[in-house]
Amino acid sequence: MPTKTVFHCFSTNWRFAQAILEKGYYISFTGNITYGNKDLKKVIKRAPLERIMIETDSPLIVPEPLRSQGVKPNEPAYVIEIAKRIAQIKEISLDEVAAATTQNAKDFFSI
Repeated sequence: MPTKTVFHCFSTNWRFAQAILEKGYYISFTGNITYGNKDLKKVIKRAPLERIMIETDSPLIVPEPLRSQGVKPNEPAYVIEIAKRIAQIKEISLDEVAAATTQNAKDFFSI
């Protein structure tokens, strides 16, 4: 089994994501996925749900629509916006994203 590794605040392209995923590592997404980056959308669409984690990166990277409303600082309660965006991109339910990413965190942190 590979060393447990997570790529925090992933913001690169599918080619790099694919290399990470092939090693059995996790990719973690933050509020930046709500800003319309097409490369990140492609990564989310293709990455297996069982290798995705979500985070707020508090106090930075406030997700939309909160960012446009001038909300600062970011806080853990806003992680729901990241999960919603993943559900939208992957065309699955928010409950499915929540269950999978919660399980991924439990597995990763052995809790």
